[in-house]
Amino acid sequence: MIPMDKLAIDKFKNDIRFRHKIAHIEKIPGKKAIYMNLDEIDPKIAKYLEKNNIKLYKHQATAYKKIKNKKNIIITTPTASGKTLAFNLPILETMLKDKKATAMYIYPAKALSNDQLNILKKLEDEIELEIKPATYDGDTPKNKKYGIRQNSRIILTNPYQIHHILSWHHQWKRFYSNLKYIVIDEAHYYKGIFGSNVAYLIRRLKRIAKFYGSSPQFILSSATLANPLELANKLVGENFYLIDKDTSPSGEKDFIFYNPFYKNLKKNKGNNSQLNSENGTESIGNIKDLEDKFIEDTIANNNEDNWTKITDGLSIHQETEMIFLYLLLKDIQTLCFTVSRKIAELIAMWAKKDMENYKKPLAEKITAYRAGYLANERREIENGLKNREYLGVTCTNALELGINIGSLDAVIISGYPGTMISTWQQAGRAGRGNQKSIVILLAFENQLDQYFMKNPEFFFDKPHENAIIDLNNKMIIKSHLLCAANEIPITVDEVNEIFKCDETLLDKAIESYDLIKNKREQYIYPHDDEASFKHSLDQLSNDSFKVMSNGKLLENMEIGQVYREAHEGAVLINKGETYIVDSVNLKSMYVNVYKQAVEYHTIVLKDVDIKIKSKIKKEKIGNFTVHFGELEVSEDYHKYKKMHFSKSLGTFTLDLPPLRFKTKGIWFTISNKIKEHLEDKFDEDNVFAGGLHGVEHGLIGLFPLHVMCDRFDIGGLSTNYHEDTQEATIFIYDAYEGGIGICEKAIEVFNQLVQSTKDLIDNCQCDSGCPSCIYSPKCGNENKPLHKDATRNILNFIQNEIDTAEQDNILDKIHLEDNYNKINNKLNNKINSSINNKISNTINNKLSNTINNKVSNNKVNNCINNNINNNFNNRQINYRQSNNRQSNNKVSNNNKINNKNNIENEEKINNKEYNIQTKLKEALKFYKDKNYTFAKDLLIDILNYDKYNSNSWYLLGAILKEQGDENGALKFLKKSIIVDPANEKAHELIDIIKNQSIKK
Repeated sequence: MIPMDKLAIDKFKNDIRFRHKIAHIEKIPGKKAIYMNLDEIDPKIAKYLEKNNIKLYKHQATAYKKIKNKKNIIITTPTASGKTLAFNLPILETMLKDKKATAMYIYPAKALSNDQLNILKKLEDEIELEIKPATYDGDTPKNKKYGIRQNSRIILTNPYQIHHILSWHHQWKRFYSNLKYIVIDEAHYYKGIFGSNVAYLIRRLKRIAKFYGSSPQFILSSATLANPLELANKLVGENFYLIDKDTSPSGEKDFIFYNPFYKNLKKNKGNNSQLNSENGTESIGNIKDLEDKFIEDTIANNNEDNWTKITDGLSIHQETEMIFLYLLLKDIQTLCFTVSRKIAELIAMWAKKDMENYKKPLAEKITAYRAGYLANERREIENGLKNREYLGVTCTNALELGINIGSLDAVIISGYPGTMISTWQQAGRAGRGNQKSIVILLAFENQLDQYFMKNPEFFFDKPHENAIIDLNNKMIIKSHLLCAANEIPITVDEVNEIFKCDETLLDKAIESYDLIKNKREQYIYPHDDEASFKHSLDQLSNDSFKVMSNGKLLENMEIGQVYREAHEGAVLINKGETYIVDSVNLKSMYVNVYKQAVEYHTIVLKDVDIKIKSKIKKEKIGNFTVHFGELEVSEDYHKYKKMHFSKSLGTFTLDLPPLRFKTKGIWFTISNKIKEHLEDKFDEDNVFAGGLHGVEHGLIGLFPLHVMCDRFDIGGLSTNYHEDTQEATIFIYDAYEGGIGICEKAIEVFNQLVQSTKDLIDNCQCDSGCPSCIYSPKCGNENKPLHKDATRNILNFIQNEIDTAEQDNILDKIHLEDNYNKINNKLNNKINSSINNKISNTINNKLSNTINNKVSNNKVNNCINNNINNNFNNRQINYRQSNNRQSNNKVSNNNKINNKNNIENEEKINNKEYNIQTKLKEALKFYKDKNYTFAKDLLIDILNYDKYNSNSWYLLGAILKEQGDENGALKFLKKSIIVDPANEKAHELIDIIKNQSIKK
């Protein structure tokens, strides 16, 4: 193993071409391994571990024990943490004891199963156990399939193959009768439509196993998720034990955020190239000693300003290639993830060509890797990475999954992959044992990438996303119901148990002759064909179009993709070649194309109309209401444009019927008062429509930040007036028939979605909108109209409505806590008898419950009045009178003076003629005197009259800071800024609190 040149990494950070675009450097510290011994283990397994000098990490040993104890488990430790060994060993131990036991390993990709097969064959030899592991998929030769079914004890396959062989279960009787384990690797991969389909496929598989008398144990392996147990339960329908504590070793890692669009960064945000070493980042110094010929030739006779101008003209893909080349010239083995097959090929081609000019032998060590290559070609590249025959490989996310390629020195991620899970999976490819490694994330110009560049702390502090599996899509349920009936006749009880649907679905299937009922009250599939071949796992609709060129099939497309990408006149790219769509036949479902090299691309324009079919639920978030329900969407693709880069070459009419489908989504309304306010504030046309449109784009752009999906999985519409709501309305909907659960999940994170969208737009340097904030690459209206300032105003309104209720609750709690503390102290000091102590305890308990429930002050007073004897009247227990006189007690002269002052202060507070500015000055005086209680009382009173008083919110924040409540202080200070963005004192105090937190 060749250790990576640490100096090379430091030089990259200081290189004249790169340093001004480095937005952030996060140092991820290394960690040592934690091991654990197993007391009871089969001698052959123990011998294997000893022979190979393998010590089990604690999480591996824990998994081993849980599997042996018959628990379903899900392991979510990172890439290269030994998850495979953790489940292989206990499965093989079972097979040592039970000579008939079988297991099924399910992988989302063929490459993964091939990789695992080699591992199992090696284990089979070393443990001296005959299991005859074999892959069973579309590439398996027909003449070998019978032998595999009859003899193999471990089958490695994928969901697509299972989908088609379940109806042939009688050929697998031996295997299913003895099925002890089902392993589902890369479980996080099963999300959205594919995940929902696989969830029902697993239920069908369980049904077959039950038919043959087995009840297999499930083992899931996944990347880190926010909801691993929920995912496992929905995917399999069983309860699981979670193993998520990684105890494997890792080296130090530098994670660099590189922003080619750095000019959009706000200079006052502190995320520019002068990075602070105190908060986990590094300072960027001056360039020195750039030694190799490549760099000397490239920067000769250019000062830094000139070089900056040159590099600023490069595309992101050219910048990716430049960084890729730099690392290879430093002998740093690098994997470069790209957004598409075409880009992976292009960057590899450019790099090989440029490398020939500098270090020609290295050019042969560069290649691309992607799906579509022949299996032997992929194996050759994978092995070449392991033994360093390849120094640099560009790839799609095909190498993100757990294929064994060893660990590399560096990873480049060109464009945020869309999910935190994918990002960390790709980043996990870097790091050899305890060696230092580097990850470079290059940002595209879209909202999501730029949000991370400007908010790196959000990225590194962010919990991973929720993987969404929706089990309620009726189209998916019906598909698998028909497949299940085709496999084994199904009863009503089974339908209810497996598919959780009512009998109306069965009735409709009978009406359409998709099912018939036999004499045993079972439902059977009446057709001669295989139901599974009619139902795809990747899409909802099974009506796919064939794209043909000179009689040759190029690819299949579902109808929505045809409308978007393969309409008449469209430029279609297939395997790097450009084709022009000649005609589309909607009845025969054929798209005819011809090959032609062109220097333009096409974009389609559409109008969207939405009708609300039913309201499923209404969610109150603060004082803001979000609705969720069933929608009917109509998309009218009416025109397309020919574009040469950003220049329009012409607009052309399309003659396509509207695309209609029912789905689920969220919507919310914006008050007409906001419209009036914006039209008074901005003397421009379409200001309100432009603001609504900007909010729609902004929220959709950051949707994947909070809910695991692609932005193309959702659609949207904003309108000044909608007939179903009678108001201006913004809709966001699942872009699939029936919905797939994305928008429903978004309600849970709506507050965070609004806040992050608002932050992104506030921090973007552009004047009137750009691709980094409110422009959308998928907008069917050419990003018109858009109004950035109006967008910001509408988001401020939404955030204010959300925050107001939360802050009202906080104010109530301050009232209540003051009430509780003062009364509690008074009772402890004044009441000595056991009876009164009993009363005090009752008050304490009831007040605690009242505070926790955040009830109003009136309820608190009622609670107290019911428990305190008549010597304490309502006036004495008011929170502003905690030190007032007691009617039957003697007080000292000093107490009389204090009580007199307190009464005067109370009278000032209650005097409604007492103006706000005077109250604010009094509160400031109390604050300076550290009399925080009276200061808070005055400020709360001010805010009861005027909740938009920025200085009162600021002073409340300052008080909570002095009292040590930094989180509470930040809430009030942010409210101050929402009300008045120009409140510099609030900005300064927030920075002080954050800096203090960093130092701590």
